[in-house]
Amino acid sequence: MNRLHLLLALLLCAYLLPAQQLSLFTQYRENLGILNPAAISADYLVYESNVSLGASYRTQWTAFPANPTTQTIHGVYMNPERYAFNMFAGGYLLNDQTGPTGLTGLYGRVGGIITGDPYYGGVSIGISVGLVQFRLKTSDIRFREPDDVVALGGDQMQLYPDVGAGIFAYRRIEGGALADDVMYAGFSVPQVMGLDLTFRNDQGEYTTQRVQHFYGVLGFYKFFEDYSFLEPSVWVKYTPNTPVNVDFNLRYQTAYNFWIGTGMSTAKNFHMEGGVLFGEPGFGNLLRLGYGFDYSFSDFGPFTGGTHEVNLTYTFGTR
Repeated sequence: MNRLHLLLALLLCAYLLPAQQLSLFTQYRENLGILNPAAISADYLVYESNVSLGASYRTQWTAFPANPTTQTIHGVYMNPERYAFNMFAGGYLLNDQTGPTGLTGLYGRVGGIITGDPYYGGVSIGISVGLVQFRLKTSDIRFREPDDVVALGGDQMQLYPDVGAGIFAYRRIEGGALADDVMYAGFSVPQVMGLDLTFRNDQGEYTTQRVQHFYGVLGFYKFFEDYSFLEPSVWVKYTPNTPVNVDFNLRYQTAYNFWIGTGMSTAKNFHMEGGVLFGEPGFGNLLRLGYGFDYSFSDFGPFTGGTHEVNLTYTFGTR
């Protein structure tokens, strides 16, 4: 059954290329709580909004008929009071599908900020705990021999627990030319436990493993007198036995309720993004709609097509 083993490896390659098994995001700052359970949302750092609700849809490599797609729904609540240890809590639902393989996970996250005043900065720690369903739909696979699908045992589904952990620090600068600007940094392992999946066939067992990913983020908010801001940021991704991947991004939000951004990664992916805000930033409820586009300049880029991502976020509870 070597052919069957090869098929399973190909089915799971979407989670291995490019050396990345977890979901990717173009506008990753909108899903920062998924990447790092300790992350403080941009809505609090920029607008002091302590409640954020959001959803996103991403379709990757659109030139392929069974291309990867990802959908998320997420929310977070942060205690608006000024305590030495400020709690925050939230959760998210993530669905990822690539051809006949897919996963759906439901997570809760909780954390706290060690700080004298959360407005001026602090260090947060957080964890996420979830239950994930992994699916392999063999009925969507065309086998050369009908007996192969029987050997695989038909459609497969497994449930497994998942845990993530992270640390995040931010600081609002006091005095000088950078007064009130904000810098932030974080480190996380969004899948601490890894994952072992076993599929049974007529020769015994076929096992594949998803390994831990290590993420780092670094960014800076430079505010201007007209309430616009510039945000350079970096997302570093590392998976054992693979090269480090670094995403460089730059976003500028105007004082007139829209933003634009661009970036490039060491994997030769080019990003563009833009969006609009409905409401008055910093003075009430705010609705944010964003769009991101990726294109790969690697050797296989022209054959994969582009990537499109849409994000919708609603914030309220401004202090």
